[in-house]
Amino acid sequence: MSIENPVIRKVFDDLDKFRDFCRFEAKPFDEADMYNNEAPVWVAYQKHQGWLRAKARAGANYDPNRRSRRPNPRFENNNAQRG
Repeated sequence: MSIENPVIRKVFDDLDKFRDFCRFEAKPFDEADMYNNEAPVWVAYQKHQGWLRAKARAGANYDPNRRSRRPNPRFENNNAQRG
């Protein structure tokens, strides 16, 4: 049996995602923390969701070990200045 009401379905989908986050990240799971912006577990979950969105936005260019490739003007001509 599937849930027809989209609002109720979203709540249960969010509950499943939150429970999975708590399970995989070894966080204490409490349904009362869901949608509570003062609960540290919910704040950590929101940050994790933001990280997943940023990772998806980067797409194939995502590399967690890559540093910025923009040149830093403070360090460009260090060898020439030492002379």
